[in-house]
Amino acid sequence: MNIGVDIDNVIADFNGALLREYIEYDKSLRNNGIINKEAYITCGMFDFSKEENDIFYKENIERIVRSLELVDGAKEYIDKLIEDGNKIYIITGRENGEYREPQEMTIKWLKEKNIIYDKLIFTNVHDTHAKTVECIKNNIDIMIDDSSRILNDVVDNGINVLLMDTDFNKDEISIKRVKSWSEIYDEISSNYKKINVIIDTDTYNETDDQFALSYLLKSKDRFNIEAITIAPFQNDRSGNDSGISRSYKEAKNVCRLCDVDTKNLIFKGATDYIKNGYDKRNDAVDEIIKIALKNDKTYILGIGAITNIALALKYEPKIAEKIEVVWLGGHTLLNNNNLHEANFKDIDAVKIVFLSNAKLTIIPCRGIASNLITTIPELNYYLKGKSDLCDFLCKRYEEYVNTKKYNRWPLWDIAPVAYMINKEWFETFNTNLPDIGKNTEYIINKNNREATIVNYIDVNKVYEDLYKKLLDK
Repeated sequence: MNIGVDIDNVIADFNGALLREYIEYDKSLRNNGIINKEAYITCGMFDFSKEENDIFYKENIERIVRSLELVDGAKEYIDKLIEDGNKIYIITGRENGEYREPQEMTIKWLKEKNIIYDKLIFTNVHDTHAKTVECIKNNIDIMIDDSSRILNDVVDNGINVLLMDTDFNKDEISIKRVKSWSEIYDEISSNYKKINVIIDTDTYNETDDQFALSYLLKSKDRFNIEAITIAPFQNDRSGNDSGISRSYKEAKNVCRLCDVDTKNLIFKGATDYIKNGYDKRNDAVDEIIKIALKNDKTYILGIGAITNIALALKYEPKIAEKIEVVWLGGHTLLNNNNLHEANFKDIDAVKIVFLSNAKLTIIPCRGIASNLITTIPELNYYLKGKSDLCDFLCKRYEEYVNTKKYNRWPLWDIAPVAYMINKEWFETFNTNLPDIGKNTEYIINKNNREATIVNYIDVNKVYEDLYKKLLDK
């Protein structure tokens, strides 16, 4: 996860140091002490004239900031967050005209305090939207700041926030407040911890699974990737075992290019569909069951036929209470008379999952994931020549669309990965799962259990994040 962190009053004890300095300055003038405890230190707390305040602040602020002490626990818990696999983006508002050399001063202070971080970003604190822009640009998952003015703007743009409690932001009641770094760590660890995922993929079926798997592997700050299970497919690319061998090899290729160790990670699944009589436990099914039983919650991203997932639910129904299936399959409910797409082919597997108690999110293909369409020129523009992985993905896409004689083709399968990265990019609704008719049409049944259906994808946000992750070395 990418964590944005302000410096003053979050990492550094700015207000504490400033108050001590102003108390000493007050003694050197009239020694009237604090006259308004509710006012901010530089804005009416003392009886200074504007001129007295401005002169003292201007002449001393850089000296004060250069000697700031750490907020209790800041280094300890930042180190823990990094050890947990998070990235730290320090986003400070010090580029505001108050300091002669804000970057040199800040870099030196962070080094002296041994604060480890991945990126240091400067903004102008007076620009309410500036940190929001940087959060969006750097794919920040959560921003920690002491300014409610700034955080309200960040929240309005769909980014999680934590407000560091101070005496001067007490009026803010709508933002989650934390009082210490131990609270920050507990909040992130409890509510923003890595998500346990299994991806069930027919990796060699088309060209989109390779992108989806790469996207997942490049998002390790967000995911605890428990397993890659290989799903069956049947077409002119599958070979004699429903594509299992070819997909297994392709998944290993993607992992190698992402520098991911495949030992005890990739598991071969069903070599045929349940609808054709296949009814065996296999390595993928066993692994799904094992992982689901050991975790409190596991998400299974189904980007192929849902056969392995259905068999796992059949052989161990108890996992239904411990998993959530995010499945790319079928079409929208409005297109319910023509569900003949690759992930819907094993109709008996779909019925098993629909009838189970497992929480289910469906991302329809036609009309929803189909909007994730792209072209050879677009992929080449963003990715070609950037890395071996990017070249491999561009080559696979070009091979596929040229063989099929398409001008453009969707990367459907990136949708479930993107959904788990940021649900703000998606719109959903809950509805009763339909029955499936003899001709594989959906039949509305209000007596069935509910599932979540995606009905909109912000394609630009998804592609922006995909390209950023694929280019991240």
